[in-house]
Amino acid sequence: MKFLRTLIASAALAIVLPTMAANTEVKLATTTSTDNTGLLAHLLPEFTKDTGYTVHVIATGTGKALRHGRNGDVDVVMTHAPAAEAKFVEEGYGHQPRYLMMNDFVIVGPKEDPAKLAQAKDINDAMQRIADHGKFVSRGDESGTHMKELAMWKAAGIEPTFKGYSAIGQGMGPALLTADEMGAYLLADRGTYLAFLDRIRSEVSYQGAEALANPYQIILISPERYPDLNHEGAQALSDWLVSDKGQQMIDGFRVNGKQLFQATYKG
Repeated sequence: MKFLRTLIASAALAIVLPTMAANTEVKLATTTSTDNTGLLAHLLPEFTKDTGYTVHVIATGTGKALRHGRNGDVDVVMTHAPAAEAKFVEEGYGHQPRYLMMNDFVIVGPKEDPAKLAQAKDINDAMQRIADHGKFVSRGDESGTHMKELAMWKAAGIEPTFKGYSAIGQGMGPALLTADEMGAYLLADRGTYLAFLDRIRSEVSYQGAEALANPYQIILISPERYPDLNHEGAQALSDWLVSDKGQQMIDGFRVNGKQLFQATYKG
């Protein structure tokens, strides 16, 4: 009888433990830029220490991150494509979007600047110069950066089918390395570019345009659509990132002495 009671208790424990373990893990789909820069490695251990939740990170392009959210594969998303994010919320897949932080996009390229982007009068002129006189590497991965790049070509009235255009289907880090090796221009978020400075020769060729702002949002997944997700853990992560401590840690994150992200949450 004692053996039977022990066996029943062990079986019950085996049933309970996975559920408990799952509830302490938050699944986050986010962009490669937050991972490649080291920002998440800077933030998440402190979040875990404060809350007890661990975070399983799926670093991918914004398009794929939002698809994970639509499919209910993750508890929360953190991305940087405002139009796609607005549609995600409007369609009822996400709620409580919060502008968390920002950096900006830059066009990087060879030191020689063959397309003379330094002389461009505006961003549209810069894109035309690249199409006429340069090579360009596109991430081509449905990321927020890729969406931004396509919007920039469209605004400039250019079809990105010119001879020097290459879409590689890679994240930000590999794209930086590829463009550097090819002597090509590339649209990059400044944070990842700064994190890769010691690995590439490319320099910032064009920057500062208002159109190059790069805001990030954190968005919870709808509990109505997916009631079985870890909504409490996702809420804890969102709340922690917009807290005074989370925002200070975002502002304080440095690579090679450079600030990569600016905290922007206003409450």
